[in-house]
Amino acid sequence: MRTKIYTSFLFILLIAVVTSCNDFLDVTPKDSLSTTDDVIVDKASAESAVRGLYSALGDAGYYGTSFQSIGYLSGDNIQWTGSQSQVQEFINHKVNADNATISAAWNAIYRAINRANNIIAAVPAITDPVLTDALRNQYLGEAYFVRSLSYFDLARTWGGAPIITKPTTVAGENGDIGKSPQEQVYAQSLSDLELAETLLPETTDRYRATRKTAWALKARFYLYQQDYPKAEEYASKLIADSKYKLLKPYSAFFAANARGTDESVFEIFYNGTTEVNSHRNQWQPQTNGGTRQWAPNDALVALLNNVAIGGTRSTLVAKDNQNRWYGNLYYRTPASDPSYIFRIAELYLIRAEARAQQDELVDALADLNAVRDRSSVPGSTSSTKEDLLLDIENERRVEFALEPHRWFDLVRTGRADDVLNVTESFRLVLPIPADQILVDGNLVPQNQGY
Repeated sequence: MRTKIYTSFLFILLIAVVTSCNDFLDVTPKDSLSTTDDVIVDKASAESAVRGLYSALGDAGYYGTSFQSIGYLSGDNIQWTGSQSQVQEFINHKVNADNATISAAWNAIYRAINRANNIIAAVPAITDPVLTDALRNQYLGEAYFVRSLSYFDLARTWGGAPIITKPTTVAGENGDIGKSPQEQVYAQSLSDLELAETLLPETTDRYRATRKTAWALKARFYLYQQDYPKAEEYASKLIADSKYKLLKPYSAFFAANARGTDESVFEIFYNGTTEVNSHRNQWQPQTNGGTRQWAPNDALVALLNNVAIGGTRSTLVAKDNQNRWYGNLYYRTPASDPSYIFRIAELYLIRAEARAQQDELVDALADLNAVRDRSSVPGSTSSTKEDLLLDIENERRVEFALEPHRWFDLVRTGRADDVLNVTESFRLVLPIPADQILVDGNLVPQNQGY
């Protein structure tokens, strides 16, 4: 795998010497097996490997902070208050290949892929009598799901990427696999997701992948692919399930230390001690023990505090003792805030958009207004397809104001130029991290334009 998981240790040492703030580069193949040093040989080590799989998903480089920050810093809701120019690159839509955030995210995603690959390779051969067929299928399904999500995130962020389906256990292994085009990376994601759906149990679990979680990803996947009938079909499966509900008020899914509520389809659990969500310190002000290095901009504050647009979503922002606005989705001490990967609100808005695209305007309006109603916002009265799609776009902006959707929404709908003035089309995908190109420029060619 052409990431720091399998590059030479000499190169890693060299980078560590000549650069700073690059702890994410210190990745070894051993890290990719599980949270322990054990190989996967029985039920106990398989369970450990699956725990390591979710740990990789919640890593600071992936859904812990770095990858998520790409989704909202690149939109039009957030401002950078710090001094590191590499973060401002996302807001300016001028991201350079040596940007530390994209390198951290790239490496973290491939760590998750490698952990999934180890499970997929080892679990079928385990002969431990206490590993039942149901558990074996579940573990494999979880690995296929995480690998599917990882490739989906690679495709929508970087376009083309290396497709690695075998474990990397020693440095240099899998080092001869070139970058596949975006459509093939998406195809790999769907292939893994199809397998996950057949293997996973149809249960409700807010913290581990189930068949329902696979349906949520399928709904999102098909929306990105503009397959609107299938996006509607899979979103409907979740919306029809009584285990998932839009909660009132809006803050009910995160305020007062809430976690795992009926709003949540899939979220990442952090215990605040051995596993910490580093988002909290980035958003909270100094008076709350944070750095407030990124904060809601004036435009977002105005939207959220407008009762006809934000409604009860105004609870996403607050003021510190210096009268400065800060984001308040991540606030817990210690930092045990969940990272939300799928909420039922997204499924409603996916279905609303899919229905609008199919000219099912009455039903689309009903889905949109269900989300607006739960935030005490007056219902939309749009009567044309174009107006309704714009209403849905604007609703997603405030509903997921501090979650990683805005940039990807505007890219997938072709609206990034109109809304963000991203006139250079090659910037709709990010550059392959420079450290990857330095390792082997022939195997990881840079995205065109960078």
